[in-house]
Amino acid sequence: MVTYQTDPNKVCKPFVANASAYFGYSDGCLSFARWDELHEFFNKTGAVVVFGLNALNGRITLADGSLGGPWNHTNAESLIRYTAKKGYTMLGWEFGNELSGEGVGTRIHAAQYAEDVIKLKSLVDQIYQDIPDEPLLIAPAGFYEENWYGEFIDLTKSSSSVNVISHHLYSLGSGKDEHLVRNILDPFYLDGVSWTLSNLSALIKRTGTSAAAWVGEAGGAYGGGRHLVTDSFVSSFWYLDQLALSSKYGTKTYCRQSLIGECYGLLDTNTFKPNPDYYSALLWHKLMGPKVLSVNFNGTNKIRAYAHCAKHSKGITLLLLNLDQTIGAQVEVSSKATNSSNSGHLMESTREDYHLTAADGNLYSQTVLLNGEALLLNFFDEIPALKPIKVDSSQPINVAPLSIVFVHLPSFRAPACL
Repeated sequence: MVTYQTDPNKVCKPFVANASAYFGYSDGCLSFARWDELHEFFNKTGAVVVFGLNALNGRITLADGSLGGPWNHTNAESLIRYTAKKGYTMLGWEFGNELSGEGVGTRIHAAQYAEDVIKLKSLVDQIYQDIPDEPLLIAPAGFYEENWYGEFIDLTKSSSSVNVISHHLYSLGSGKDEHLVRNILDPFYLDGVSWTLSNLSALIKRTGTSAAAWVGEAGGAYGGGRHLVTDSFVSSFWYLDQLALSSKYGTKTYCRQSLIGECYGLLDTNTFKPNPDYYSALLWHKLMGPKVLSVNFNGTNKIRAYAHCAKHSKGITLLLLNLDQTIGAQVEVSSKATNSSNSGHLMESTREDYHLTAADGNLYSQTVLLNGEALLLNFFDEIPALKPIKVDSSQPINVAPLSIVFVHLPSFRAPACL
């Protein structure tokens, strides 16, 4: 369990590896010095920071095995006050980690969790009362269970204590599963996450809460992922598909586990070089705007098709994923919109295609090709330019087997994007 330094004159012992401990480490303390170092790093990199607070202080074990009793907020309060006093910018404070429903390791009932969140909101309001940008309060950061989440939202919505309803997704199961790749390339398996995303979206609308839905943590396969799967080219199929599905069902923020660490990091743990999902994330960020468009694909279910209004540009961007190992597809784009004579009409002659494939056709490769060229850091460790190829818009989109294609159609006039 983590605690936070409250007195610079008292010893703050760091975490120590301990194989017999539950998560492989001893209890530890986050020191003021370490917190300062982290914020220096955040400032240099422009990182947007959400920090998960320890929600277990002061708990007692109840007869049913869950943890109860009011949360002892004093230790967390000291960190929040120190952070505000130092002028460190926080996007949000998140309460706890995977304690909802059945929990992971332990659990807390929704009513108690709601009571503690309301108390935390009161503290944050008081500490930041003279600071212009108050951080968001984010909870419960667990795995979605409808009844637990419904009770929690009902008990917190009247006080507007929660700004974000967060949940975690590890839809591929354990990283030890020998069938991870088969699952990633199975459209029915990928669709499984839609229930969670759509159900939470409906719950938020039904309860009338003003809170937004976030995927607060998602790494594909739990337990650190799997080397040469969740850190290789094949991982981008589930990752981009889940980004698209999350957007479709109103998720406002999606947090990837992790930037670096274990086998599901966007960066290689040993070399710090980008894994394929890093480049997939960059292309998503560059091309896919916040407005989601309805798409119908007439053809094999091995093609996953999504469309957004283009980001910082005219027109729309398509995302096409071909899960088929042997058969490619020729995709043509049309619009059913009838509100404007120009809806869906391609006024210009070219589009921009970004074709992602695995190096040497090896799904397990940690090198990805963009339009046939390997995406590699240069001599100065700089990210390569992500350049499209220009294609006549009248030509069908060629989606090769086991490939991913972003297509920017700048002249496609979708009414929602005008």
